[in-house]
Amino acid sequence: MTQAPDNSTTAETALGDASDEIKLAVDLIYLLESHEIEPDVALAALEIVRQDLQRKLSKNNS
Repeated sequence: MTQAPDNSTTAETALGDASDEIKLAVDLIYLLESHEIEPDVALAALEIVRQDLQRKLSKNNS
């Protein structure tokens, strides 16, 4: 009898080959979902993070 493939292992392998941006996005989604953060709160927080990172990029490019 053959065993069905382990989907978590398959997902980990696929994620291991993913870009850093995808890995970070998956981690952030997991963090938000596991802490049951409401989508509107998450989006507001992500906008704050985006503005902070944009400010840092602008400062580094000056």
